[in-house]
Parts: sequence; structure tokens; C-alpha cells
Amino acid sequence: MHPNATTVPSEPTLVGRLGPFRPRRVAFAAALILLALAPGDLGALTRSLMQDAFVQVSAFVAGTLLLFYGLERLFRFDLGLAMGNARSLQVPFAAFLGATPGCGGAVVVVAAYASGKVSFGAVVATLTATMGDAAFLLIATRPDAALVLLPMQLCVGIITGWIIDRFVTVDYRPTGGGCEIAPRIGTTRLRDYGFLALAAPALLVGMAQIGSVELTHVLGLPVAAIALAGAFLALMIWAVSPVTAMTNPADAPVTRMAEETAFISVWVILAYLAYDYAEAYAGLDLKAAFHTVAPVLPIIGAAIGFVPGCGPQVLVTTLYLHGAIPFSALVANAISNDGDALFPAIALAPRAALIATVYSTIPALIVAYALYFLAPGFMN
Repeated sequence: MHPNATTVPSEPTLVGRLGPFRPRRVAFAAALILLALAPGDLGALTRSLMQDAFVQVSAFVAGTLLLFYGLERLFRFDLGLAMGNARSLQVPFAAFLGATPGCGGAVVVVAAYASGKVSFGAVVATLTATMGDAAFLLIATRPDAALVLLPMQLCVGIITGWIIDRFVTVDYRPTGGGCEIAPRIGTTRLRDYGFLALAAPALLVGMAQIGSVELTHVLGLPVAAIALAGAFLALMIWAVSPVTAMTNPADAPVTRMAEETAFISVWVILAYLAYDYAEAYAGLDLKAAFHTVAPVLPIIGAAIGFVPGCGPQVLVTTLYLHGAIPFSALVANAISNDGDALFPAIALAPRAALIATVYSTIPALIVAYALYFLAPGFMN
């Protein structure tokens, strides 16, 4: 997620010693922690799901973001300027940035469009190609599906962007240029180093799981304790975070990693809990329920893609991972959705962002229904 923009806070904040005080966030995080500490089966299930979320997703997100932001800080590469000089390669370049996990690439392209550096087709290409934060979840848990879906989105984004540049002549560019709306955190905090210290061993455990090796201890500590501590710390970082989803480039890579991973972790934990709670306590058979409406699932997936933010998209990916929806529905959602990138995109270039989102729905439905009818069992 690129630092040049972030979403506008949806609730007032009061700055305190540890960060802004957000009552709703604090209450939500406290409720999840209390559920994990509950006695009996409820607490055991909640702790298990939080541990899985941290090891299977959060640790990989942390590693990816730290690598990305570390390289960005090291080489100080201006992607917006590079795209502006790419000329005929703007659309493929923009689609590639969108296809990278997270929301940063899409925000870079929209910011470049707002400042007059790239075409509208580049905006459509990046928003079509991006899967947002849900890509991290898919890569960590179903890398085989990610290896198919992400390149597919890249190709669809390039083709769609070229078509838009060929036939759409309306200029949706805002009158003002881009802007910096992400607050700067400043000094790297103890919580940032603490999160890194928990994510690093969890990443080793997650990599071992991919190789079918189950580790119970790392560095002499129980994996369960490390993972649960990491999940709790992620909730606490998010609860008092001064940003909503994205960070400022002036902040240190470790700080940006901790902030953005915490944000993603909350949604992943919520998606994990929602699915398992529905089955365990509401008696819902989601696979059977969605099977009855299978022909319209791609439409539903694409419609959910209109909802800003990564939460609904992470939930759709979770449903796919549990076998509740087919790959075609995931494809429709992935191509249609813009994740958290839609918030700053609306702030930077509102007309372009909204119209590009509408345009991206067309290829989403075409590709999804082609898969649904021609390869119904593919990647399921």
C-alpha cells in the first residue's frame, strides 16, 4: 500500500501518548481479545483461528511489506515519474503495479493520473489488475490459485486499459494535483520492533507449514504463544493507529510494516472468525447455501467488489479458501474490487476512480462467466 495517500478517518480521533484514541476501534479490539480469553470451546476456537491468521497470513504480509518498503527506501525510486516517461508502456506498467499485492500500486497510478503524468486507461488498468490486500491472504494459503489469478488480472488489466485509451476520450482528471494525506508517525516505536520480533519467527513457522512441516516451538518458545501474542499486538497497534490503511513514505520501513500488517490482520482475523463462527454456532452450511445460487455468484462477487475497503474482499477470498464459492466468483471479485486503494483514489481523483471501478466490472463478469461455463471445476 503506497504511502502517498490514505483514507480519511471515519471517526474523530483524540491524540494521546500512545496514539489517537479511537473508541470504536478500541472497543472492537477489546471484544476480540475477550473472545480469545473466554473459557471453553469459544475461547479455544477463537485463539486457534487468531493463531492461524497470524502465522498463515500476517507473518507473510509483514515479510513482504518490509522487503518492499526497505527496497523503496534504499533505491528511492519515483514510480509516478517513471510511468510518466514510459509513454506507450504506461498501461502495462500501471497494470503491473496494480497486480502487486496490496493497494500501493493502484494509489501510485491514480496519484500520477491526478498530476497529469499518465492516461485514464492506466487508471482502469491498475484498478482492474489489483486484488488489494486479499492477495496476501490468497498467496499465503493458496499459492497455486494466486499464480493463476494474479497474472490473469495483469493481462485483463492491460487489455482493458488499452481499450479504454483507444475509445474513451473524456478527461476525468481533477483540477488540482495530487496530495499527501497520510499522517507521518515519525520515530520508530517499541511496538514496531516488538511486532517484527513476533512476525519473524511466525514467518519461519508459516514457511515450514507450506513444506508440510509442523513446528511447535521456535527459539525455545511455543509457536501458539508467539502467534497469539502477535495477533493481540496487531489488534492493539490498529486500535490506536494514526492512519487508516496506508502509511507515509517518510516513516521507517519497520513502522510502515507494523502499521499496515496490523490493519490487514484485523480483517483477516475477522474473516476467519466470521466463517467458523457461522458454522460452529449458527449451524450454517455455507457451502450448501452458496451452491443453491451458484449461477449468480460471479455477479455477487463483482457487486461486492464495488464496496470500498479490503474487508469484504478478504471475506470473499476466505469463502473461496473454504470451498464455499467457486474460483469464478473469486475472479469476478478480484477484477472488480479496488481494495483500500479506492478510498485514496476517490480523494485524489474522484470521478476517475468511480468510473474506472464501473469499467472494471465489465471484464470481471466476462472472464468470470467464461470460467464458470467453460471450466466450472478449475482451481476449486
